[in-house]
Amino acid sequence: MLNYTHNNNELTLNNLNEVVNLKGWVLKKRNLGGLIFIDLRDKSGITQLVVKPESPLYELASSLKNEYVIEVSGTVVERESKNLNIKTGEIEVVLSSLNILNISENPPFTLSEQENVSEEVRLKYRYLDLRKPNAQNYLMKRSQITQAIRKSLIEQSFLELETPYLVKSTPEGAKEFIVPSRLYHGEGYSLAQSPQIFKQLYMIAGFEKYFQFARCFRDEDLRADRQLEFTQIDIESSFVDQKDILKIGEKVMADMFKEVFGKTLELPLRQMTYQEAFNSYGSDKPDLRYELKIKDFKEQLSKFDIPLFNNQEVVRGFELENNALFTRKYFDKLTEIVKKNHGSGLAYVRNETGILNGSIAKYVDETVVKPGFILFLIPGEYEDATNASGALRKELAKDLGFIDASIESLLWITDFPLLEYNKEDNRFYARHHPFTAPKDVNDLINNPKEALAKAYDMVWNGYEIGGGSIRIHEQRVQNLMFETLGFTEAQIQNKFGFFIDALKFGTPPHGGIAFGLDRIVMLATKTDNIKDVIAFPKTQSARDLMMQSPNEIDENQFKELGLKVIK
Repeated sequence: MLNYTHNNNELTLNNLNEVVNLKGWVLKKRNLGGLIFIDLRDKSGITQLVVKPESPLYELASSLKNEYVIEVSGTVVERESKNLNIKTGEIEVVLSSLNILNISENPPFTLSEQENVSEEVRLKYRYLDLRKPNAQNYLMKRSQITQAIRKSLIEQSFLELETPYLVKSTPEGAKEFIVPSRLYHGEGYSLAQSPQIFKQLYMIAGFEKYFQFARCFRDEDLRADRQLEFTQIDIESSFVDQKDILKIGEKVMADMFKEVFGKTLELPLRQMTYQEAFNSYGSDKPDLRYELKIKDFKEQLSKFDIPLFNNQEVVRGFELENNALFTRKYFDKLTEIVKKNHGSGLAYVRNETGILNGSIAKYVDETVVKPGFILFLIPGEYEDATNASGALRKELAKDLGFIDASIESLLWITDFPLLEYNKEDNRFYARHHPFTAPKDVNDLINNPKEALAKAYDMVWNGYEIGGGSIRIHEQRVQNLMFETLGFTEAQIQNKFGFFIDALKFGTPPHGGIAFGLDRIVMLATKTDNIKDVIAFPKTQSARDLMMQSPNEIDENQFKELGLKVIK
């Protein structure tokens, strides 16, 4: 092996006449009028190599194919035909030695950014897909972001500590992955959904400041911004209140922006209550890169007899300038989006220079909408109509080009509801998790439906990238929370007995936040698919096409675990 002198993105006119040693993969070989040109690629970039017809290397160079692994020596010369799109585009290397380190079969697809290859093929051969510069850039940026966040937390005196992956099953929240025990048949572990209880135990143990890049596991249906396993930047601190945790979270993100992107994040970030966010934007993670607020129209329309709106709690929506995009077919698409998001239906009325048209045009007059504008309306119960309006807002903003991609919109959402009531189960569920502190303990006792949480989310361009809360640190309040959630004393002891016992021994006030690393990298690299920023992701149907998993388990393994499969 040669003593390599440069990476393939480093050589410029400053290196003219130097003898250099390089290594990498053959991206492309071209024979132009006798001269052989080779694009040599490594993770840093490309260098063009040249072999002349009279060279003793000519026959060997002619045998090269794409993705051969080679090492070379040669002299740097100025290129006649320059390529200013790449850093090394003004030079080339005339070879004096060439060594083939390994050959390659023809790849199943061309390793170029322009190649239109299905996701299934790319994930089956993910190790080849990752050779593409764009794919490598996602993961290199992920590494830079990880190191910037780690550096910020260490500078803030946080300790990097680990927590177990195999934990006790406490089925409350997302579905767990269950790991049967070989030693204790009929018993098992679950893979940790998060390090929640353990990081609180670190606070009880007196470590005061903890963080971890934790792997978390949830057996949920996949989507563009979710995987079965993901990385969470877990942060917990003692002797703090909400404003302290928000300050820590802001510094982490500001340091990352400066270190990785050279950008200044203006602090403090804007804060918005959950109620304001949901009421104005139909979401607890509003994208504020565009201003399109949801409004109430029930009172304005009350003088008209509109059958669709009769006996409805609210009529929510917004007014927009008319657009050629607003065709019958487009309204059909929007109606489907509304219905998928719990809306009862979509109504609209358009004013074209005094002439009204639309689904409710015959019930109203021209005073309801300005000339040249259109009114989108969703009737129903407040929660459902507002939620559907939020989904409609996002779709319209995307289709109408309202989103300014150069803007980074980060804000805090605070004052979330503490609990959610499920009518079918006739019980409360924790909105975040059952260790979240109430803003007012009296509300938890006397009016649990209206109780607010000391909880907060950080939102970036319409995505939740981090969430956390101040935790319950008093045993009596924690017991009260479990009772409100409908747990019996026996259930509390069975699921959380060890934790309840730990709270007896001088637990300090504490709280924390967990950032989703995968989502942060996805947003930072301007992709809309979280699979792009994960080295070896699963498909939307939760399969690993490269490793062909999940796969059938050997019957003897099931026997050893004391299990029987019912097909």
